[in-house]
Amino acid sequence: MSLSLTEKKAVVEQVSNALAGAQAAIVAEYRGLTVAKMTELRREARDAGVYLKVVKNTLARRALKDSDFECLDQHFVGPLALAASEDPVAVAKVLSRFQKDNDVFAIKAGAMSGNVLSHDEIQALAKLPGRDELLAILVGTLQAPVQKFVQTLNEVPSKFVRTLAAVRDAREAA
Repeated sequence: MSLSLTEKKAVVEQVSNALAGAQAAIVAEYRGLTVAKMTELRREARDAGVYLKVVKNTLARRALKDSDFECLDQHFVGPLALAASEDPVAVAKVLSRFQKDNDVFAIKAGAMSGNVLSHDEIQALAKLPGRDELLAILVGTLQAPVQKFVQTLNEVPSKFVRTLAAVRDAREAA
């Protein structure tokens, strides 16, 4: 069943809007996946905040036109799923993890900042810590000097109290 012209325009607009706020996009071939596996992939992507859509190649090309992801145009051959996210690591992790479990699923290419990413570059991106992990590391790094300063300031009165307690104990013993 083919789409009407208004439905095609709606799909192109939807994909364009999703890609407008994305930092990275990846195309992957899903040929041979069962419906249950594809549903599992969609659920994982949704949970990670990744936009995942199976769209006709001609509509995808129109949606990518005049965007940072136009460089993916040549990779739209065969049945492909388009995944995009504001967090480049999240999209790479979701698709890489799914590819490890499913041999028929194949990542074709990706794009970030107008540059095409190879399969190896996508795998390297997937190994990086995610946004939440990086924010936790940053907060820990920013908190460490303040924590050490407070600990040092607290040590002066603590040492004084311990010295008084030692003098008291010495007088009681004598």
